Amino acid sequence: MNPDLPSVAPAAQPSAPQPDLTRLVVPLLKGVMYREDDAAQWAALLQLQARVRDYVAVLALDLVVDEAEGYAFVRAQPVDENADKLPRLVRRQPLSFQVSLLLALLRKKLAEFDASGGDTRLILPRSAVVELVRVFLPAGSNESKLIDQIDTQLGKVVELGFVRRLKTGTDGAAARPAQEPVYEVRRILKAFVDAQWLADFDERLAAYQRQLLTPETGTSDEA
Repeated sequence: MNPDLPSVAPAAQPSAPQPDLTRLVVPLLKGVMYREDDAAQWAALLQLQARVRDYVAVLALDLVVDEAEGYAFVRAQPVDENADKLPRLVRRQPLSFQVSLLLALLRKKLAEFDASGGDTRLILPRSAVVELVRVFLPAGSNESKLIDQIDTQLGKVVELGFVRRLKTGTDGAAARPAQEPVYEVRRILKAFVDAQWLADFDERLAAYQRQLLTPETGTSDEA
């Protein structure tokens, strides 16, 4: 070794860039984050989960992450009746009775699908959704009007994020009329309509069926 040359320390290796907390929190405030939609973003969320949880807690929100099902979302923390009331960041949306019924039927269908031990994705054509609802309607209901109503209700459920409309030919099912929409029931529905709710399902459906035989009564549940 030449004593006249100064020793040179090895260059520090650049550290891997850390995921941006903002890029995780903002999408969660807008809606549900799915592993299947962006694997890199999902991995970043798992890496920074504790920091994200602390961050949204300042906003009176809880972070819910289901690694097995592959989704995450934020929801309002339980309200303390004795504490000062804070404004809601996550708005509660009133649902019509018909949309509530459709969500209940899709949740039960998802439970039956899971019990069968088949595929992980529950995919239904619109005709199958119509048949789910039909049994709760008076005999002789107008078919065209029923389909229009189902389309409207499915549109609302898609907007809420519980169902996703698929492109024709992506569901892997047998050929069906090209004009018939096909939907995937998203597994986050399980987080909002839980097992305890399903335990009372038969009683709830009996009430739904009685109400369906009477005129529209406005709203029922909230999401």
